[in-house]
Amino acid sequence: MSYPAKSLYPTDQDIIRNLSNGNRRKGEEDLFNSYAYFIKEGTRKYRLPEDEAFDAYSDTVLSAIEKITRGLFEGRSSLKTWLFQIFQNKCVDLLRKKTTNKSSVHQTASITDMLFQLSDSSKTVIQQLVEKSDFDLLKKRLSELGATCQELLHLSADGYSDREIAAKMEYKTADVVKTSRLRCLDRLRQLYKRT
Repeated sequence: MSYPAKSLYPTDQDIIRNLSNGNRRKGEEDLFNSYAYFIKEGTRKYRLPEDEAFDAYSDTVLSAIEKITRGLFEGRSSLKTWLFQIFQNKCVDLLRKKTTNKSSVHQTASITDMLFQLSDSSKTVIQQLVEKSDFDLLKKRLSELGATCQELLHLSADGYSDREIAAKMEYKTADVVKTSRLRCLDRLRQLYKRT
């Protein structure tokens, strides 16, 4: 008696169930890996550099995870179709930012650029004050993240590769580490916005 071959790829229902019912890490990994080929589509269709297409895809996955876990995915279309629509919107947003004059109007000078315009003696004093203030705020915001995010961001800042972090923190793949790190950085960014 022959049985139908089990698919190597998780179904939409598998991914949604894992994200919703406590096996979140598996659901995140399956979601990320199942549609990672969208990145190539972003580079081809929208002519985005690969790193920008990857960022758009990571943002897409993070947005989808949040919506699925909050029960906002209605299932009117397949997970793939829904995810691809989000991804296309993110790519278009990136293109708009690059091509509109609005993005250049709102760009601010970086502190580093402004420091080059100061004299050498005042530069070191201001640099020290900025670095101390930034460091204190960063420490405070990091303490508000969970222990897992703190460890992941510390390892990343210490120069560990995603593959090394995956082994050290028992993540399945380096891609999951990258997605988790992006999620932690997004949470950190949200904490900074409160300031």
